Amino acid sequence: MRVGLLTGGGDCPGLNAVIRAVVVKGARAYGDEFLGFADGWRGVVEDHVVELEVERCRDLLPTGGTILGTSRTNPLSQDGGAERVIATLAARGIDALVAIGGEDTLGVAARLYERGVQVVGVPKTIDNDLSGTEVTFGFDTAVQVATDAIDRLRTTAESHHRVIVCEVMGRHAGWIAVHAGIAGGAAEILIPEEPFDIGAVCDRLRRRHEGGRFSSVVVVAEGAAPCEPFDPQAGDHGVAPAPLDEFGHVRLGGVSNALASEIERRTGYEARVTILGHTQRGGTPTAFDRVLATRFGVAAIEAVHDGDFGKMMALQGGRIVRVGLADASGMAKNVDPALVHDVAEVFLW
Repeated sequence: MRVGLLTGGGDCPGLNAVIRAVVVKGARAYGDEFLGFADGWRGVVEDHVVELEVERCRDLLPTGGTILGTSRTNPLSQDGGAERVIATLAARGIDALVAIGGEDTLGVAARLYERGVQVVGVPKTIDNDLSGTEVTFGFDTAVQVATDAIDRLRTTAESHHRVIVCEVMGRHAGWIAVHAGIAGGAAEILIPEEPFDIGAVCDRLRRRHEGGRFSSVVVVAEGAAPCEPFDPQAGDHGVAPAPLDEFGHVRLGGVSNALASEIERRTGYEARVTILGHTQRGGTPTAFDRVLATRFGVAAIEAVHDGDFGKMMALQGGRIVRVGLADASGMAKNVDPALVHDVAEVFLW
């Protein structure tokens, strides 16, 4: 078979491991040929391809990023975009397509499957917010990076008796914030699922510092927001509006600056900010993510040869299973409140 691959959305550790697994398994077990599309769905729309051979992919396992490049291009938002995708696949003789991405990338794949494209999906998001699978590759690496940062921030916070606000990724779901916050012993964990009360946050920080703990690390997900505006006159939480991408998402980041300023104003404690940003996405994947990405890639090419299209590979109960693309990409997976209230809050003091 002639199989196409693409990686869409934000990059994350483990993408190259998936590419390696699909190509090596497909070539050796089935004699498949592979063609990569550059920069996600943009490469399919514009017919920009990358040749993929076993020798090129053999040593990709520890390499971060994606050799195919990526973008947030949405062909369904463009006039005739879906038709150009279908035309490119036909012109290139693609028998099946493996789409590696998150909710947006796989949402496009689900729509194209309805139009006859033979596609299977591999879930990718460091936010771990994709339903259908217990965990996505890249998440473990992002949590480890954030935890290491929190460990380092604590020592400087203690040395200077400061509050340090550490902003991590998490647009709609606070998985990274909760896991890294618990692992790093954060004083506060603020997530998008539950708007926070800035007054209550400051009260808890005061009790902590007056009780003999003279420093604190506050972990906040980039999508977290207060119940009410910090400044009633501003009408928002102090973060400037940002442009939308082709999927209608605002480019987030910066809530930590407004949060730190408000904490310092209300408590008098010196507050500083660290925004981890893309450090969570980059670099070599952890062993867990390498293994999971490899398992997903092997399962994806097996699904192709089973003719089981319109499915996404998923981890459930330790096993790799196949779930419907539409079901997997149609609903976000949010943090279980029990993880916050029954586990994290025990140590938030």
